[in-house]
Amino acid sequence: MPLIGIAPSAHTADYESSIHRAGADFRVLDTLHDDPARVVREIDGLLLTGGNDVAPSLFGEAPDATYHAAETGRDEHEIALVRQALEAKLPIFAICRGLQVMNVAFGGTLVQDIPAAFDTTVTHHVPMPKYAMAHEVWVNRGSILWTLMEERLENGDTLAVNSRHHQAAKDVAPGFIVSATAPDGVIEAIERPGDSFCVGVQWHPENFWRTGEFRELFEGFVNAARR
Repeated sequence: MPLIGIAPSAHTADYESSIHRAGADFRVLDTLHDDPARVVREIDGLLLTGGNDVAPSLFGEAPDATYHAAETGRDEHEIALVRQALEAKLPIFAICRGLQVMNVAFGGTLVQDIPAAFDTTVTHHVPMPKYAMAHEVWVNRGSILWTLMEERLENGDTLAVNSRHHQAAKDVAPGFIVSATAPDGVIEAIERPGDSFCVGVQWHPENFWRTGEFRELFEGFVNAARR
């Protein structure tokens, strides 16, 4: 059974259940004590989780008034983890903040606050209930995301998602592509072609582990780790 390293966050229970349901064991990593280079030798896949904002200094900007810092050391630790994991060719699944960390780690930038940057009526932050669908995303045909979720897509390319974020990818990191967008143009998923599994989504599929709306994403990730 593959072992998935889960980046720590304030709430890991739904991530743990999603990984377990998909057929893998997990280990919640320790920001302060787990050396990234050692960790990637001990796990079969890396799951980056949600949380507070990525520091704007890491993509060359000053923080705006909406900035809410993550736990001390978390940005640096997770950037090191995802870089080591990609170098080791480990499967990577990045969720919400995790997508943002992954994008910044490889040279991308972020929108610091969607309401300030987009003239939009799409609601990107619906805190409760956490499994409420907030809006649709349009999935790019042929992407890993599209391949995994094809049977659940409406009209061949549309997927309903929940949403709890005010940051998003702006300039996508070199080597990555956009694999889904919201109707207002906000980037909702990125991936790195050519790797077995290197996918980031901006919504929270882990909240649906009981009902399985996004089970295929976790199964695809775990199957890549198993290989």
